Amino acid sequence: MTVGNSCGAFIKQIHDALEKSANNALRHQDLTMAQVGVLLALNDASDHELPLKELEQVLRVAQSTAAGIVTRLEQKGFVEGFGDSRDRRIKMVRLTPAGIDCCHEAKEIMESAERQLLSGLTDTEQGILMSLLQKVWDGLL
Repeated sequence: MTVGNSCGAFIKQIHDALEKSANNALRHQDLTMAQVGVLLALNDASDHELPLKELEQVLRVAQSTAAGIVTRLEQKGFVEGFGDSRDRRIKMVRLTPAGIDCCHEAKEIMESAERQLLSGLTDTEQGILMSLLQKVWDGLL
C-alpha cells in the first residue's frame, strides 16, 4: 500500500478539498469552517448558548483554540461571552441576533457542499457510504 492509495490519505484529500471549497464560499462572510462549527453548535443548542468547555468537545479542539475562535466571532459580533450565573468560573457563549442570521446562510453553504460531495452517488450508494463511514468512526472510538 502506498500513501496515495490508502483510505486514510483519500479521506484526508476529500476533507481538504471540501474544507477549501467551503472556506472559499464562506470568505464573503469573513468566516472559516471552524467558526461556522461554533455558530451551528450554538444554533442547535437550547437558548443558543453553550459553555466554552462543551464547544471544545464538539469541535474536538484544545481550550485555547476554542477560545480563539470564540474571540474572533465576538469581534465580528456573532457571539457574546459571559459568565454562568450559577458559577462565574464557567464561560458561556451565546449567539447574537447577527450570529443567528449568519447561521442560516452558513448552513445553506454547508448543505450545498454536502450535495456536491454526494452528487455522483445514488440514494442507495449514499446510504451505504454513510453506513460504512459510521462503522469506521465507531471503530475509532
